[in-house]
Amino acid sequence: MFYTYILYSKIRDKYYIGSTVNLTERLKKHNTNHSGFTGHTGDWRIVWSEVFDTRTQAILKEKEIKNWKSRLMIEKLIAKYINIV
Repeated sequence: MFYTYILYSKIRDKYYIGSTVNLTERLKKHNTNHSGFTGHTGDWRIVWSEVFDTRTQAILKEKEIKNWKSRLMIEKLIAKYINIV
């Protein structure tokens, strides 16, 4: 299984969109101290995720969300997800 996910950092008040094969391990890496976009805060949490059968599907969904370039659209997606779960 492959995942597309959205993380949120309260400290930075930012979202991060990505895809992975192992959601748990990926979150751990985001929350370690490193020089990348998600480094240094350690407070990233998963606020949305979707499972796909193929890596290609997960990457396409990641690109679709990134192309929105809209915090409002991302927050609407998260709100729908929260209401389902």
